[in-house]
Amino acid sequence: MTSSPVRIIGAAQTDFGKFRDRSLESIAIEAGIAAVRDAGVDRTDLQALFCGNAYAGSLVGQRISKEMGLDGLPVFNHENACASGASALAHACLAVGAGQFTTVLVLGVEQLSALGGGLLPIGEDDPEIAAGLTMPAAYAMRTESYLSRFGGKPEDIAQVAVKSRRQAGGNPRAQYRTPVTVDEVMESRLIADPITLLQMCPNADGAAALVVTSDPAAGGDDRSVQVLSSVVASGQFFQGWRDMAWPDITLRAVEEAYDQAGVTAADVDVVEVHDAAAIGEIMYYEALGLCERGEGMSFVFSQESSLAGRTAVNTGGGLLSRGHPLGATGVVQVVELVAQLRGETGANQVSGAEVALAHCTGGGIWGVDNGACAVHVLGR
Repeated sequence: MTSSPVRIIGAAQTDFGKFRDRSLESIAIEAGIAAVRDAGVDRTDLQALFCGNAYAGSLVGQRISKEMGLDGLPVFNHENACASGASALAHACLAVGAGQFTTVLVLGVEQLSALGGGLLPIGEDDPEIAAGLTMPAAYAMRTESYLSRFGGKPEDIAQVAVKSRRQAGGNPRAQYRTPVTVDEVMESRLIADPITLLQMCPNADGAAALVVTSDPAAGGDDRSVQVLSSVVASGQFFQGWRDMAWPDITLRAVEEAYDQAGVTAADVDVVEVHDAAAIGEIMYYEALGLCERGEGMSFVFSQESSLAGRTAVNTGGGLLSRGHPLGATGVVQVVELVAQLRGETGANQVSGAEVALAHCTGGGIWGVDNGACAVHVLGR
């Protein structure tokens, strides 16, 4: 992937929740300072800032860097819908690996409570949006398509939300940690038939940060995590019938990521997937190669995606329970995986984790599966 090995030596996140009494900058700074301290480097060692954010307007990174005392450094702002933070990380890995910088800070931040609640604002001029294809509606169509093709019932997919809450119970940073049952998931408010409230991720405020370096002396080998591959793909445009039960963009991104890293799905011990809806996690099991197509629900039922399973998925609760502050999501996924590879996740620790994968998709536009998809493979 790069000319120089790229490593993550610092990782941190804030709590996720609703923080209407705070500024976006203060949320970001909390994560950024914690990541720098975690890395054991000085602020003066940082040579650039890469910032992911979707809804806070222009110059978000500069606003944060000024308050952190990093003003004057090169700042790269990334907006790629839900994949904004993951795209910022990908750019940072590329720049550090190519020798443009040695040590940089990656920040992902969002304060969705500032928008007031409800559905997030999206392009009203898009013909699919104008026809009512909101994200909940799209996931409802994916759910119906999947069940029609492979059998099962909505209660089966609700098992993902149950697993998510169970694993979030061991993550003190998660927004929702109370266990739920399948009945409670199905009895929650209907959002887009057959999807109920607890099968969709909640909006959140929060931030996450990473320190990325090519300096072999930085961070120490005992807590350093190597970036084995970093891939960003964009959706391909086509008109006509679309297979709603198959995420083509994810397949293309993960195949390239596995190839770059020199691993296969069988080598991966722990995964973070973009479970914006419960059906998404089912579909992504299959696209990532964790199980065969059509076997995603069996993968949940058999506990293979749980902490002690063959490939643990969304160990911190995922978007469904941790919450989804768009710009921060792709970064916090990697924060969780860094902690897993370091052996620092306590009750949620996956035994012997050595290879991890983060998957984050972003947005939808007319005629395109998803706007963006980022995949990072990490290893010790």
